Amino acid sequence: MTLAKDLSHLLSDEAKARKPSPLKTTIKYFSDPNMIFLGGGLPLSDYFPWFKVTGESPKPPFANGIGASREDQELINFDIPRNINEIAADEEFSTISLDKALQYGYSQGHPQINSFFKEHNKIIHKMTGYEDSDVITTIGNTWNLESTLRCLCNKGDYILVEEFAFSSTLAAAEAQGVKTCPIPMDADGIIPEKLDEILANWDEKVLGKFKFLILVATGSNPKGLSLPELRRQQIYDLACKYDFIIIEDEPYYFLQVGEYVPNKEERIPLDQVESLQNQEAFVDSLVKSFISIDTEGRVLRFDSLSKVMGPNTRIGWITGQKNLLYHLLKYHEVSIQAPSGFSQAIVAKTLNTWGQGGYLDWLMGIRKEYTIKRDFCIDSLHKHIPKRLFDTGAVTVNPPIAGMFFTIDINSEKHPLFKSKFDSDAKKLEMHIFDTVIKEGVLLVPGAWFEAKDYTIVDKGGKEEVKKTIFFRGTYAAVGLEKLDTGLERFAKVLDKEFS
Repeated sequence: MTLAKDLSHLLSDEAKARKPSPLKTTIKYFSDPNMIFLGGGLPLSDYFPWFKVTGESPKPPFANGIGASREDQELINFDIPRNINEIAADEEFSTISLDKALQYGYSQGHPQINSFFKEHNKIIHKMTGYEDSDVITTIGNTWNLESTLRCLCNKGDYILVEEFAFSSTLAAAEAQGVKTCPIPMDADGIIPEKLDEILANWDEKVLGKFKFLILVATGSNPKGLSLPELRRQQIYDLACKYDFIIIEDEPYYFLQVGEYVPNKEERIPLDQVESLQNQEAFVDSLVKSFISIDTEGRVLRFDSLSKVMGPNTRIGWITGQKNLLYHLLKYHEVSIQAPSGFSQAIVAKTLNTWGQGGYLDWLMGIRKEYTIKRDFCIDSLHKHIPKRLFDTGAVTVNPPIAGMFFTIDINSEKHPLFKSKFDSDAKKLEMHIFDTVIKEGVLLVPGAWFEAKDYTIVDKGGKEEVKKTIFFRGTYAAVGLEKLDTGLERFAKVLDKEFS
């Protein structure tokens, strides 16, 4: 195996200038029993007002489903003690005692949780491209992006984004003065040939530098698209060719629900789907990740527990080459310090008690639940939206193959009042429909909120074209099936009335 390529030239001026915190360099001595540590402002753990945290979670393999009630689950009970000397010898590497969890230090994440994520990476991604990879535990993918922007981009630099991207990604870049160049997409996500064309004609004297491509490659937000493996390899090859980093933002990676089958009679019962019954088949069914094909250390992969265990665990992790992670860690030390000690302790104890196999069982259960909800959602849309709207091309429903979002495309030119009432302005119609569905008691989000601004056109003195097709993003994750059906029926009624 080889070492990752030195990509230090892609760091921001801020990252290059940042030196390690001198005080942080002494924390390694804190655990030395022979050292009387008087060098840092670490409160005595005797003054922490908790003696024990007790937890209860379902027990793998979750035979009655991950959403079963407490009464229908086998349970695991665990204690997180105050002091490390209260932990049994065989539990030392699964338990973070409160005196450690709540103390300064471990900005990279506690060993008990980092080691789990590293082993998880080996099982899922089988990383063999270079040997000096590592993991840092973080507070989730929103922060992962915020810190990565700080460490890789200067004000005025460009990042490459999906044509329709997560609105918080766009907002974070804009706030730091980083410009976006959207890459055209089709039903399979970013089009590699378009990316190649854009970069082949990039004028650095006019536009400046581009540093990285950020994309949600599996179950993209908002579109719910997933890149095929061939495109992933093509995009990675372009990263090597044009010397940029790939930020693989993957909160929905394990929500891979497969192709939607319109005919219910042709659907395979979920209890007969091998990838929902067998851990090896489940892992093999997952689309190959960018980090798994990385041979140069060009990929920073963002993972998160937000969509599989709980958003406000605020636990995520970044995987990548050690040199890049070093600079992210230096920024963490002077900003977030570390993820919440309570969260790390509870999550580490849960995951280590389940084991890697138990976590896979949980992820398989998540996939099953989202497959049920995706199918129900798309079925419901076809049930409630009048057939004439599909036949005339006024409305198109896009079933996702991963993630928790679906989109409904609307051809604005098919609206009977598009010219007379909305001045042939698709955005006016989009906001009108949004306001109308709100009054009907249902919320779907306008696609305009996710449209990436093309600063390359602005910098070249041009003007962006106004799109005639609009879309709305919805989720099948947030409510039960009955409410989901009611909400979609209300949205369909608005479409029926608007296009009558």
